[in-house]
Amino acid sequence: MSLLHLVVLAPFILALIVPFLYKYFRQIHTGWFVLILPVILFSYLIQQISRVASGDPIKASIPWIPSFDIHYTVYLDGLGLLFSLLITGIGALVVLYSIYYLSKEKEALNSFYVYLLMFMGAMLGVVLSDNLIVLYVFWEFTSLASFLLIAYWYQREKSRYGAQKSMLITVFGGFSMLAGFVLLYLMTGSFSIREIIEQVSLIQDHTLFIPALLLILLGAFTKSAQFPFHIWLPDAMEAPTPVSAYLHSATMVKAGIYLVARMTPVFGGTAEWFWLVAGFGLVTLFWGSFSAVKQTDLKSILAFSTISQLGLIMCLLGLGSASLYYGSTTDAMYTTATLAAIFHLINHATFKGALFMVVGIVDHETGTRDIRKLGGLMSLMPVTFTLAIIGSASMAGLPPFNGFLSKELFFTGVLNASKLDIFDMSTWGMLFPVIAWLASIFTFIYSTVLVTKTFLGKYQPEKLETTPHEAPIGMLVSPVILVSLVVIFGFFPNLLSYTLIEPAMVSILPLIEGHYQVDIYFWHGFTAELFMTMGVIALGVLLYLGLSKWQGIYNLFPQKLALNYFYDQGLVSLERGSKRFNSLYMTGYIRDYLVYIFTFFILVIGGYMYRLGAFNFDLATAFAHSAEIGMYELILAIVTIIAAIFILFTNSRLTAIIAVGVVGYIVALFFVIFRAPDLALTQLIVETVSVALFLLCFYHLPKLKKELTRVKFKLTNAIIAIGVGITVTMIALSAHSTRLYQPISEWFVEASYPLAGGKNMVNVILVDFRGFDTMLEVVVLGIAALGVFALIKLRLARRDVS
Repeated sequence: MSLLHLVVLAPFILALIVPFLYKYFRQIHTGWFVLILPVILFSYLIQQISRVASGDPIKASIPWIPSFDIHYTVYLDGLGLLFSLLITGIGALVVLYSIYYLSKEKEALNSFYVYLLMFMGAMLGVVLSDNLIVLYVFWEFTSLASFLLIAYWYQREKSRYGAQKSMLITVFGGFSMLAGFVLLYLMTGSFSIREIIEQVSLIQDHTLFIPALLLILLGAFTKSAQFPFHIWLPDAMEAPTPVSAYLHSATMVKAGIYLVARMTPVFGGTAEWFWLVAGFGLVTLFWGSFSAVKQTDLKSILAFSTISQLGLIMCLLGLGSASLYYGSTTDAMYTTATLAAIFHLINHATFKGALFMVVGIVDHETGTRDIRKLGGLMSLMPVTFTLAIIGSASMAGLPPFNGFLSKELFFTGVLNASKLDIFDMSTWGMLFPVIAWLASIFTFIYSTVLVTKTFLGKYQPEKLETTPHEAPIGMLVSPVILVSLVVIFGFFPNLLSYTLIEPAMVSILPLIEGHYQVDIYFWHGFTAELFMTMGVIALGVLLYLGLSKWQGIYNLFPQKLALNYFYDQGLVSLERGSKRFNSLYMTGYIRDYLVYIFTFFILVIGGYMYRLGAFNFDLATAFAHSAEIGMYELILAIVTIIAAIFILFTNSRLTAIIAVGVVGYIVALFFVIFRAPDLALTQLIVETVSVALFLLCFYHLPKLKKELTRVKFKLTNAIIAIGVGITVTMIALSAHSTRLYQPISEWFVEASYPLAGGKNMVNVILVDFRGFDTMLEVVVLGIAALGVFALIKLRLARRDVS
């Protein structure tokens, strides 16, 4: 196992230890123990920058299920390194921030940090996995950890609703993505991303190309909150602010961005990929920024802002994929969009992470995030105000901050795209710069609202739950570091050019030789991009000043056409439909359920075997392989039949339980006669425990009535019973009469000792030949045991129902 494997597994290992740290070191905030890990991981990854930038990716593999080409393979290239640094770097700052945000006296910190570490490890697994199936496993782990983090304050209905919503949408996308991965495997015979990329020409000419593309994009769009799947992200803001700063600005929502970037070498250069990725990204960009302006909750503003910014990055990745149409090229005309996407990915993590933390500070110190209750906090919280204005200015794309540089590159990318002579861009190309410019205007407006409505204007202490004051220094450290990066990357953007940006571009748009020219600077002269920025500022200021006059347009949208309405009504309709459907067959009578099951069994199994002519009654051949039936077997069989029939006619539960036990113990005797003492011992133990548990349970039940209701004879029940008996008998005789191959038992007899070193064939089969089955059975039993333990230990607070 390599160090890179440990980078992924370390958060999961620490998550197992956190509950013990929380239990035995209550006087110390658990976050201090957790903080050490992301700092160490970030330090290790920083040391790999020079190696990866030189074109020497790190790869290590551990065989997992070789027969299905599934290996735990980690691969660190430019794209994986960029995302890993964001995950660990932002993760460290979020953990530090959470130490001061979450009280160790009031919060269940053990749960919080276990979920956070699970998420960190899952995200690292997603961005470092070369095997698609392993990537999918980690992908779903991110959905699970996100669900737990969003529902952290599970007492709140909105938290539970937001967690459920995110889980349903992202897991639906995850299943679709898995189907797309399977189609890629059918086309290439490999789950390795590297090997799949080498077979691009085969994939793009395959009939399964479009289905695979659509399914994989569905997974990416749901995870990265692209229109129309963006509706889960605003509701996810019910999570604690450290969660929002981590999951919903820098990491989880960018998993879909990562997937699109990683799959661009496979699907890029085609019109379908170009229009779907760029088109949905552009729509998401505009709708997110337009919707953010009407929000009154600070985190809701940032949520729709995140949706918009994710759409911007997605759009750029789609536009940049057009360069693959022309083959290996470094022409800035085709690669600027990809450059802008990567640079804005970094910038967005810095300013959006800082802004989420600022909003958390405002909420923590005032007790509200409602901009209608806030105002005038600039003099009371000067440091927080400074952080907010720098972060918001960068988000709005104003100089001299990093957001301005990536926004200018964004304008350059859409302008270049409008000049392309492929994919009908000569007709529709002008829509990209126009819609991008309009979305940037709304971005400027909501960025202004975020600052002015919170820190400027009239101070309203009567509407606040607490007296506001500046946050403690510990809570300010993380946003200060992020805002410092906003300034540093703004003034010195080329610090990242050939260390992170260019290697990531090579991962997305592979080069045969050479390098991409990455030179980012402020002044390009009086260009179209500069005039677009000036227009954004001028029109943005005018629209902000007249906000009250035109904001009524949001009320013109019918509520019944809202996507959230369709989602809620869909769930309600699904629940009602399920209830009606279940009521048709869930009658509450076991007899009815058995009728359904046995009828299905007769029609499907019996009918299918009859149609295929699978019934075979070569009794001579069957009995030729059978052993002679001795007197002991005959006596035991007769006793078993008598005991089984006796159960049906007894009026005593105790007698019925004893009769059931007799049947079980006789089976154990059969094992003894057939020389299987280990199975006999297992059967005796299980039967003893079962009888004891039955006696314990039935002891608490009321006694049977002396007068039992006589069950009326039903012809349908008799027909079904006879039909099941005949079908099972025919299947058994057919199976015993048909010998297509030599029995596998002979192979186990011969191979158990040479291959597994065990003389007990049954044990060898369970532990070696069926090791995965046994392991999963043990896992299931362990989960059930933990569930029983949790139910026993659960102490619900008594509620006053009067």
